[in-house]
Amino acid sequence: MSRAQRTTKSVAKRIDLSYFKRPHPLRTWRFVLSILAPAAGLVWLASYGVARNDYVYSSGKMSPAHAVLAQKCFTCHVSRAASFRESALDRACLSCHDGPIHHSNQTFTPTCASCHVEHRGQLRLASTAEESCTQCHANLDTAGAPTSYARHISAFGAGHPEFAALRPGFSDPGTIKLNHAVHLKAGLKGPHGEPVQLDCEDCHRANQENQSWPYSIAPGSPAGETPKTVAGAVASVSSVNILPPSMNPARAYMGPIFYSRQCAGCHPLLFDKRFAESVPHDKPEVVHIYIEERFRTYIAAHPEELREPVLRIALPTKPVPVSPRIYKTPGEWVDAKVEDAELLLWEKTCKQCHTVLKTNSGLPQIAESRITPRWFQHAMFDHSRHRLVNCESCHTRSRTSQNTSDVLLPGIRICEQCHHAGATGAESRCFECHTYHNWRIQKEVTSHFRLADLVHEDKQGASQQDGSSGAAK
Repeated sequence: MSRAQRTTKSVAKRIDLSYFKRPHPLRTWRFVLSILAPAAGLVWLASYGVARNDYVYSSGKMSPAHAVLAQKCFTCHVSRAASFRESALDRACLSCHDGPIHHSNQTFTPTCASCHVEHRGQLRLASTAEESCTQCHANLDTAGAPTSYARHISAFGAGHPEFAALRPGFSDPGTIKLNHAVHLKAGLKGPHGEPVQLDCEDCHRANQENQSWPYSIAPGSPAGETPKTVAGAVASVSSVNILPPSMNPARAYMGPIFYSRQCAGCHPLLFDKRFAESVPHDKPEVVHIYIEERFRTYIAAHPEELREPVLRIALPTKPVPVSPRIYKTPGEWVDAKVEDAELLLWEKTCKQCHTVLKTNSGLPQIAESRITPRWFQHAMFDHSRHRLVNCESCHTRSRTSQNTSDVLLPGIRICEQCHHAGATGAESRCFECHTYHNWRIQKEVTSHFRLADLVHEDKQGASQQDGSSGAAK
């Protein structure tokens, strides 16, 4: 047929009208997939429903602290006007928690959720990522006065300075004369004259440990501190630096040193051969009153000692003469004995450990001990979690230290032997030792949620309105 004779009708006759009716692999698979894909999706969703797994529509499981809120999303995710995204805002967190900022002169304050990331399962919310800290401390800037802290720290093993107490020019401010090397020698004379070998735990223990002390004296004896004094000292240790509520300083830090617990067994404060007991370990005024009273009571019961025999120094070829020393009154005898006893105490016994300062009042002044109750003022440390190693593994100079001024803390290089990055290292992220919030200025927070709102499923609808309004306050 010539081109001039072609018509639309003649061309249409060339089209196979049964083309779409004939089987074709592409059309077959397209049909099968259009049926199987939705079916598979429904089966997949059903399987998660049967297994009670909400992974397909949830960001993840809640942390243990917020597990009760797993079905109450509205308590944290606050709706905002003109927004389809309901994120966890700071005001939702602050409705239950008070998290004071780190420093008043910080130039950047992160949101709560940027550091404490939820929906990660059983992880602690305090286990923040290292980037949460290094976003500022890798290049630290402050508002107003220049910072006195290290400006560039990107990790514990990268840029972290040596601990402040171990830097050049720093020494132990304590005034108690203590020679560790002498006290750790073998064969020291014990409380009853027997040889003893002191160990670190004979003097240094955490506050919560209530085992007996091997070189203590009985509670309530004259030489011991009163319970009020001990309790006050323990309280002062706990109040040196306010820690997060989850931290217990009584478990983590070493307790204070007391003469009655650690020292009295080997260092009695005897003052006269007539008495077996020691004087109180207290201020000179208290000691003076105690000695005077003991001698007054004694002379009243032994008036014959007003005529006291006195040995005189004799020549080598002559016998030692004995002559009586006669006191006119019991008060004169007491004054003489008190003077002798205090001379022994102030000039010998007390000076072995304390700095004794002379005064114009007749009684000396004992220099303040200034024993440091807590060395790491800006970090947390838990001795109870480090019992895997012995004390000398970290306090390496304890057996050789002879000076009170020696700071026997472990340096940062010792810590890095265990705390470092990698599969074989212990946790070394910032949160392990440091906190962000300034707990000195924390305030009590009153929650607006009711227990029924958070626990009972059947009240979710009614409580959603109450919870959302409470979180926004």
